[in-house]
Amino acid sequence: MRSSRRIVLFVLGTVTALVLLFGYPTSTSGAKDVVVSAPAGGGVTGPVVQTRWGPVQVRVTLEDGRITAVDVLQYPDENSKDEQINARALPILVDATLDAQSADIDMVTGATVTSEGYVESLQGALDEAGR
Repeated sequence: MRSSRRIVLFVLGTVTALVLLFGYPTSTSGAKDVVVSAPAGGGVTGPVVQTRWGPVQVRVTLEDGRITAVDVLQYPDENSKDEQINARALPILVDATLDAQSADIDMVTGATVTSEGYVESLQGALDEAGR
């Protein structure tokens, strides 16, 4: 009786793991469309920051001294891993910037190099804008 319970639990656990594994969305198609928008008018472009994985550059739009938009103009995208990492990380960085209204934001785990380049370019744009 005990062994049949173990077998049932093992099968149920395996089926659950497989459902979770194959049900997880992994598509990165269109990642560039999600994280990069057209440069907004009236924005200030930060410097191109060369990182180990490629260049990072942002453009900040300010209205009445507030950051209203951040456009990521360049980011590492040489391979599918770069695209996957940045499709997740860049929206987090942009949202954090809009919330903080500054370049004083946390790094995104798993995207430290891109995060550092983003913050450096962002700070350069804010310095240029006199903020």
